[in-house]
Amino acid sequence: MKKKFLMITTSLAMAAVLAGCNSSAQEGRVEDYIGVEAAKSAALSASQVSSTGATFSAAELSERNGIPYYEVDFTANGLEYRYAIDAQTGTVIDSSSTAATTTQQTTTANSGTATTTTGAIDEARAKQIALADAGVSESDTAFLWAKLDWDDGAQVYDVEFYVPSTSSEYDYEIDANTGTIRSKDYDAENYNPNTNSATSGNTTGAASSSVKSEDEIRQIALAKVPGATANDIRLHLDRDDGRLRYEGTIIYQGMEYEFEIDAYSGAIREWDAESVYDD
Repeated sequence: MKKKFLMITTSLAMAAVLAGCNSSAQEGRVEDYIGVEAAKSAALSASQVSSTGATFSAAELSERNGIPYYEVDFTANGLEYRYAIDAQTGTVIDSSSTAATTTQQTTTANSGTATTTTGAIDEARAKQIALADAGVSESDTAFLWAKLDWDDGAQVYDVEFYVPSTSSEYDYEIDANTGTIRSKDYDAENYNPNTNSATSGNTTGAASSSVKSEDEIRQIALAKVPGATANDIRLHLDRDDGRLRYEGTIIYQGMEYEFEIDAYSGAIREWDAESVYDD
């Protein structure tokens, strides 16, 4: 009888331990995560890099501000990529690319070796980094130039290019030593909005009648952020130099997008994006 009681007690203890383990797994909801391989695929897809051309240095689950994500780092085409991938949806919530640091060995006079590290980028690399970030190919641009300059004691490349098909002008400032994008700006310039004016001297009433509604502007902005909904956007109508424009913000999947859209044509005049994790 005593032996049977001990066996029952042991079984109950083991069941409690197993139940505790199962509860812990459910709290972490690890079973809902996409997995490391899927996170790597998402990063490769976002960077437009093939799996055969990438060398991964990190791919691991992490967490920040209560948000689980996969940190994925890899090198390809002379660039080092770093991605934060939402662990449950596979959405890119943060990304950056810098010029890959290379090392070379030089023979010393004493037949030894010394390792020299070089990481400075050239003008061509600065252009490549800017184009890759904008998702634009050089063949799509009407002009593309880069100029070496100084900003707050740091040597930088000012990169600018224009895409006629979208009437969009891009401006980038890229660190000349690391390839890090220090700032970027997107403007829809040189466009010809149609105000449907009846006469050149009477624009007030005609312009007012052709102003797009908030719903129309909301759809234009949300189309640039797949997955975002009306709950993620805030916008208001404003006037600049006598012309109406919509200004707004979209916060979605760890990213904050600020924009300015012409109220008459619906052309996106400005579009800035940054991670909400940036200080």
